[in-house]
Order: sequence, then C-alpha cells, then structure tokens
Amino acid sequence: MKVLFVCTGNTCRSVMAEAIFNNCCKEKDICAFSAGLSVIPNSIASENAIYVVKENLKINLNHRKAIQIDEKIIENSDLILTMTSAIRDVLKNNFPKYSDNIFTLNDYIGFSGNISDPFGGNIEVYKDTFFELQGKIFLLIGKIREDKGIY
Repeated sequence: MKVLFVCTGNTCRSVMAEAIFNNCCKEKDICAFSAGLSVIPNSIASENAIYVVKENLKINLNHRKAIQIDEKIIENSDLILTMTSAIRDVLKNNFPKYSDNIFTLNDYIGFSGNISDPFGGNIEVYKDTFFELQGKIFLLIGKIREDKGIY
C-alpha cells in the first residue's frame, strides 16, 4: 500500500508526515511518500522541518527536493491524504477518476479541520505541527492496520 501525503509546497507538512509515517510504520508492504500542489522548482525541505525531523526521528532531510504532484503520482497511490480541505478539493476536481482515494488526513482518521502550515514560522511552530502530525499518524497507522486486518 502506498500512502501519499500532499501539502502546498512539499517542504514542510507533507515532508514531515512522510518521514514520521515511514519511521513509525513497520509493515513491510506499507510506505508513504509526499508531493506538493504548488511546488517551487528546485525547492528543498525547509530548514525548520529538517531540524525538527532530525531532532525527533534522527532522519536527515537536508537534500530532500520538493516533488510536484501529477497524475502519475496520484495513479500510483492507494491512499491520498491532504493537509487541508482546499487541497483535497483541488485534487478531487483535477483528478476525479481517483476521488474515492482522496481525503484530508484529519477526515480520514475522524477529526475535523486542517493541519496548519508552519511555513515561515519559528521552530516552536514547526514542533507543534510535527507533534500534531505524529499523533495523527499513529492513529492513521492503527486505522490502516485495522482496515487491512493486521494485528
């Protein structure tokens, strides 16, 4: 199973979500990757996202380049989780064939609201986003395991 996390620029939220998921999910047939809706060419993970992931997961994202979402990425994803309802709606409108696989992360695990974008914020803002994502991804992994009958 391939889980795709999508945010705006693929430099903060979705990159952190991908790292958290792949660090925490021990199922060999389940992995995550990420992309952005509006990627700036040649952009990389933000400095604060790099710092928070390295501090908490010991994963180095120094050279993680942002990836622009496209139909091929959508097609190769089993579950597409966006950080906001606006991004979800754009993807559903642009890729209606795959709309049954597109949700916000929060909706998929039974929460409301969006994951706020820490871009431009200080390290504390990034830490808040990281820990929010971590808690929700633990719930996500549990839901995926339950849905697949993995105990």
